[in-house]
Amino acid sequence: MTKINYSVRDGWRLICRHWGMSFLTVFTAMSVFFIIGACTLFVLNVKNIVAVMENQLTIEAYIRPGADAEATAKSVRMMPNVREVRVITKDMAIERLRARIGAQADAVSLLGENPLPESLEVHVERASSVPDTARMLVALPDIDDIVYAGRVADKLTKVSNFVENMSLVMLLIAIIASGIVLFNTVRIAVYSREEEIKVMMMVGATSTYVAMPFIIQGVILGFLGALTAFGLLVGTYCMALTRLKDMLPFFPFIEPAALLGRLGLLLICSGVAVSLIASLIAVEKFIRKSSKPL
Repeated sequence: MTKINYSVRDGWRLICRHWGMSFLTVFTAMSVFFIIGACTLFVLNVKNIVAVMENQLTIEAYIRPGADAEATAKSVRMMPNVREVRVITKDMAIERLRARIGAQADAVSLLGENPLPESLEVHVERASSVPDTARMLVALPDIDDIVYAGRVADKLTKVSNFVENMSLVMLLIAIIASGIVLFNTVRIAVYSREEEIKVMMMVGATSTYVAMPFIIQGVILGFLGALTAFGLLVGTYCMALTRLKDMLPFFPFIEPAALLGRLGLLLICSGVAVSLIASLIAVEKFIRKSSKPL
């Protein structure tokens, strides 16, 4: 009777240890994929802010007196990296001036004849294209002068390049970390049942039959970790976005509806793929070792 009680007790200990290990794996995978999702959201929002600022970055090209503004605009549209060209007439320029000076708008009437020249408002595809486009504009015979925020363009280019490089590095680190965690978890689970696996293989069980439960277990744990991380990420991002909009109302943050669905699919697919690869490697190494003759 005592032996039976000990066996039951040992069985419960194994069950508790197994579930404790599984819970720890899910929690660790959740933490890793939460960090991946948070980094992705941060990088995407920064890139969106940079992209919006790049769209607002323009080159003002002033037309020489007597030149054909529409013909010049047509030539500028043929340039590489030019996204949009808008002709600003003299009347439009004076109205813009009135809007900018606000309360002193009546002073514009003292100028008499409109002294402002026609100009082209040139939008480029990326901030890094601004210097080259500016040089090409200066070379046109009908362009008298150009004005653009050169320092802003340089800084936006540096920020954009830094964000792209940082996103790749962070993504690689997070994927490698999640793979190592899941690999070690499956390997521990396999080694905890080392004797059972050896007996099964001695009586003729195939490698696939032995490995499949551990692979399925790893995939399920990775899936649950990624799914839990996505749930936490949705709540965290929505709360953070509400506060950020109050503090930084002029920043174009990405709305959750436009982003979280695709991010959730990406996280869950990544969790399944990484856990599957890690489980296959862990189980394959052990079975190959166990299959060697003594």
